[in-house]
Amino acid sequence: MPPQARDLIIAKIEKALERARSQSLLPLETVPEVEVEHPANSQHGDFATSLPLRLARSTRIAPMEIANTLADLMPADQEVERVWTAPPGFVNFTLRQEWLQKQVLAILEAGKAYGTLETPNPQKIMVEFVSVNPTGPIHVGHTRGAVLGSTLASILEAAGHSVTREYYVNDAGTQMELFYASVYARYMEALGKEAQLPSGGYQGDYVGDLAREILSQEGDRYASMELEEALKVLGRIAREKMVDQIKEDLLRLGVSFDVWFGENTLFESGEYDETLEHLKQGGHLAQREGALWFASAVLGDDRDNVVIRSSGAPTYFASDMAYHHNKFIRRAFDRVINIWGADHQGHVTRLKAAVGALGVDPARLEIIISQMVTLKRGQEVVKVSKRTGEFVTLRELVDEVGPDACRYFFLARSPGTQMDFDLELATRESSENPVYYIQYGHARIASILDKARQQGIDWTTGDVSLLRDPNELALIRKMLLLPELVEKISQAMEPHHLPHYALELATAFHWFYENCRVLSSDPAHQQLTLARLKLVEAAQLVLAKALTLMGMTTPERM
Repeated sequence: MPPQARDLIIAKIEKALERARSQSLLPLETVPEVEVEHPANSQHGDFATSLPLRLARSTRIAPMEIANTLADLMPADQEVERVWTAPPGFVNFTLRQEWLQKQVLAILEAGKAYGTLETPNPQKIMVEFVSVNPTGPIHVGHTRGAVLGSTLASILEAAGHSVTREYYVNDAGTQMELFYASVYARYMEALGKEAQLPSGGYQGDYVGDLAREILSQEGDRYASMELEEALKVLGRIAREKMVDQIKEDLLRLGVSFDVWFGENTLFESGEYDETLEHLKQGGHLAQREGALWFASAVLGDDRDNVVIRSSGAPTYFASDMAYHHNKFIRRAFDRVINIWGADHQGHVTRLKAAVGALGVDPARLEIIISQMVTLKRGQEVVKVSKRTGEFVTLRELVDEVGPDACRYFFLARSPGTQMDFDLELATRESSENPVYYIQYGHARIASILDKARQQGIDWTTGDVSLLRDPNELALIRKMLLLPELVEKISQAMEPHHLPHYALELATAFHWFYENCRVLSSDPAHQQLTLARLKLVEAAQLVLAKALTLMGMTTPERM
């Protein structure tokens, strides 16, 4: 991977700071952390730092004086064309045109690895997401978390980390028992026998469909069994079938997992008991009111929480503590990222308290809350499924708008904000639809390169020093942002920046294409054609990488 432009600028500033310190130009005990940004106004250069403003208080030197001192210690070189200062205390940098041109060659040399980083401190990271109880199909509300989790995992891998994608199958507890009883009731009904749906049971049409499927495959053998045994065997089959359906639906969206972790294994392996013993030895559990409580209030939560009810049944929180014991202590993940729905917002503090009680730094657990989604068709709110009159499933959504539109639109908003998903916009084949616009950019690039090959053009000898047009240089500058963005997203856990970058990159390419003729039969244009084809090929690599990180396809024809 070629060095990031940002890293080059930071290194220059750090060297200038060290010189200023050693020459007693600035009274610094140590070299402070350097941050740079991209100015909103291109007239202020490619990069700027406000470091002089930060140093003014500690050094008791005016910001502009610090800025001028640093600028004097950073003369122009092969990467930077100009270094200058601006009030109230900024140092601005403009990259040299020749260096920008050479980055086209660096991108082509890196190939598909462009945008993949090497980190000096790679971590073992788990991203746990979706984790819907296997009591029904995945609906639209879960889809946002699925897209967010799978994209974040891909970006963390691109940033150089080892990532495990995990689905936590909540196959224990009251809701699963109700689901098994609901399937059994529908199974008996399908046999023409009387059956009572349990109070609070699952009434969706899918339960009847599942029961009839089991009947057609297994026959009526479970009708003659004792109820407890029938529920156990029939329930296991129903669970497996529902998990298989969830897997299939997620694959339609381009989402897959490395591990499907069953909640029941925590009890079967003894890790649940091991976790409670760990907490008990630490003095974090207390018996009162006939129940076992976790003393989370003293660890930062707003109240204590029940671990084992007075009935002797464990709470969901109890198995969740055991699950995180497994994550951090048994499997030794350096970081764990949970992506939860908005209904789990209140569980964040207590789980972090539990992780701390287990002897793990709570900062190693990051929880991202994905807010609600409203489906719209134009101005009309879509509340239920056309097929069943119930909730809209992931499968129905993907069938209507396609996986790429689902992924882009769910990813384009910060997970902490509620969002409207416009079904009409998602299927519109025009520049108004960002998915179409971005993928059309990739297809246009593929068409240009294919046409050049058909004409027998070999652009490997193209001279990138001919790329001087402002639109060419703007496209190169935009391409160089991808590695920086991968690093930023991996640190801030904000993948919503990626779709916006992809749109900006596609816009830069379309603008370049409209203003810079690539293929030409004019002999005088031949050398420029070769150079521009190199730029187009590099742009294809970068745009494809952005789309791939988002889990979207890279069409060559549209």
